[in-house]
Amino acid sequence: MACAATLYVHGMGAIQTAAEAAEAMRPLAGEYAYILFAFGLFNASIFAASILPLSTAYTVCEGLGVESGVDKHFKEAPFFYWLYTLLIAGGALTVLMLPDSQLIPFAIYSQVLNGVLLPVVIILMLMLINRKDLMGEHKNSLLWNVIAWSTSIIVIGITLIMLWGMMPGH
Repeated sequence: MACAATLYVHGMGAIQTAAEAAEAMRPLAGEYAYILFAFGLFNASIFAASILPLSTAYTVCEGLGVESGVDKHFKEAPFFYWLYTLLIAGGALTVLMLPDSQLIPFAIYSQVLNGVLLPVVIILMLMLINRKDLMGEHKNSLLWNVIAWSTSIIVIGITLIMLWGMMPGH
């Protein structure tokens, strides 16, 4: 967020490369802004390359009812490990195949999609966590429902504002 705010304040809203983004952070982070930006990109890359494919593989396997888990051997959960491997390879190939000029817009669009889908995920999770037959004694209390539904309404409102702002002419 600091990077985006700095970019727009200094008139660099249409960056095309990570180097341009790092350079725009110079007023905020000083001469070594590129180190700060590189660390941020490295951290995001590690998370994206490991956690996202792993959680996706878990979710798909749970949904299909097949064995999953990093505590299992490959022979115990082959579908899980193959899916995890394919997701990592697919992500790596996507980054390697895209031209450098498309990496930043691709990252931005993926985050926009993430933000648009977040309200759907929140609502589905709240519907599940409020099912007594599924959650038993761990079902949300009234207080937690007020907090969770209020948060989801705020997220939905912010998403609608973002989508409105993305429409041509706004």
